[in-house]
Parts: sequence; structure tokens; C-alpha cells
Amino acid sequence: MRFLVTGAAGFIGSHICERLLDLKCEVIGIDSFTDFYSRKVKKSNLEKLRENFNFSFIHENLMTVDLFSVLPGVDYVIHLAAQAGVRSSWGKDFKTYSDFNILVTQKLLEISKNFNLKKFVFASSSSVYGDSAALPMTEGDILRPSSPYGVSKLAAENLVTLYNKNFGVPTISLRFFTVYGPRQRPDMAFHRFIRSILRNEKIEVYGDGEQTRDFTYVSDIVDAVIAAAQSDAVGEIVNIGGGSTITLNKAIKIIEKGIGKKAEIEYLGVQRGDVPHTKANIKKAKKLFEYSPKVKLPEGIINEINWLKGDNLLCRSAQNF
Repeated sequence: MRFLVTGAAGFIGSHICERLLDLKCEVIGIDSFTDFYSRKVKKSNLEKLRENFNFSFIHENLMTVDLFSVLPGVDYVIHLAAQAGVRSSWGKDFKTYSDFNILVTQKLLEISKNFNLKKFVFASSSSVYGDSAALPMTEGDILRPSSPYGVSKLAAENLVTLYNKNFGVPTISLRFFTVYGPRQRPDMAFHRFIRSILRNEKIEVYGDGEQTRDFTYVSDIVDAVIAAAQSDAVGEIVNIGGGSTITLNKAIKIIEKGIGKKAEIEYLGVQRGDVPHTKANIKKAKKLFEYSPKVKLPEGIINEINWLKGDNLLCRSAQNF
């Protein structure tokens, strides 16, 4: 089986590529190394992958790469490439989100319709729900994104559905809920918190810390993506949560215990686009492809702590932030 993975050098993408290679699949990775965070981090994510002869890498922007020369022979497309970040999606920077999240997705779908794919898996986000009054969040809920980032992911998700209905592209969209674990992006909360405590720096928390998130460990996300790709489910939109819904304050307590050091916390104002609570209803994922998260939050946090303690990685991950 041959997979094309966009965003292959990123946090989730590199984990998916490694798992696919362990399964003896052939993997083509594409990544443009956007400057959202340090290129050194992304290059380090690729180190193990480049050692495998079943992995080939294309360093190019999806907007300019010749996909007609890449897609022949590809069985599965895992589309992860996107401009991330809720807080940075406002104002003039929205053009980047429009280009990388909407236009790129449309181009990939438009060209994919010409090939006999077995599955096109799109990485959507819980941000499409916005400030939902109903918890847990269910796929049929009314969607009111609270940030331009959420709007861009919802637009891309709608494109994925349109190409399934109009051209028969065998798509499935997975709404990821707050992914964490080794290689987590430097801007994300757990990475920032762990790094700051290890370096005896102050933690900055937006809001009062009583907001809750459904945290999903990266290996559970990988399980879901591969199961969805191999399933018979087509044209579906599916939540992928971790079943570890907890306040940020309680999560920080778990991090403190894992490191063995007390955090100094500075509470800041609520940021535009942040929502108070998320929680995924994952019944549909269980029904369609037997998804069940395995990694509990304390175990996952310890794994991320150990990763950040690795040789020189702490300094590399902090660069540009």
C-alpha cells in the first residue's frame, strides 16, 4: 500500500508516517516547512523516517507541487498539512490560513478526483464547533467556529464533503480534539508548560485555567487515522477525542507531579477565539472503525515530559518561541 501524507514533518504527520512504515507501507511525505515554528524541529521529526527505504520526501509547497506526478500509484491520501493556531489566525494573517487550509485542500481534492484512491482522510479540528452549549460535542451539532482558524477548517471540511458527493472521492473527515504527546508543537499548552517548568520559568495561562479540554494522545490519533483509512466508512465526519477531559489547572497539577517541581503560574486574559470547554462524543468513531483511546492523561504527559528532557531537544523546541 502506498500512502501520501501531507504535513509529514509535523507533530502528527511524522508519527503517522512512522507507524505506516512499521506496517511495511510505502510512504510519500510532503512538507514545505512553513515558518509557524522552527524548521529545525521539523527536520528532527524526519530523522528516523529518512532512514527507511520505503519513505520518500518532497520538500515543496502543496500549492506549487505537481500533484499529477505524485499521485499515480497512491492508494491513500492522509491530508494533515495546514496552518495551525487559533490565536494567530486573526487580521492580516488570515490570508495564510485561507491559502494553506482552504485553497490547498481544494487543489488536492480537485486533482485526487482523477485517481482511483481507496481513501482520502482529512484532518479536521474540534475548532469547527466553537463555543458549543452542548457537551459532549456530536457530529450533528450546529457549527459556529469562534476563530478564523475554525472557519478555515470548516470550509475545508465542507469541500471534502462536496468532492465526495459530486465526484465520488472516497473521503472521511476526522475532527481531532487537542492532540498532545512527544513532538507536540512548541506553541501548544502542554509543551509550553513542561518546557517552562523544566527551565524554572513562569507558566502563562490564558483565562482562569478552569477551561476544559478533551486531550487526545498522539498514538490514539494515529490509530484513528489508520483505522479510518482502512475502514469502509466513506463521506463521513467523525470526532476523535481522547476521553481525558480535564481543566488546565488540573492538567498542570499532573505535569507538576510528573516533573517533581512546582509551577509558577501567571494568569492572563482570555484570548479571542478560545472556547471554555471541549468534549468529544466518540460513539460514531467506535461504531465505524472500533476506535477506542488507550492512553490515559498521566501516562501521556509523562511521555511528553521524557521527550522534552531529551538531549538538546528542549532548546530546539523552544527556538522561535
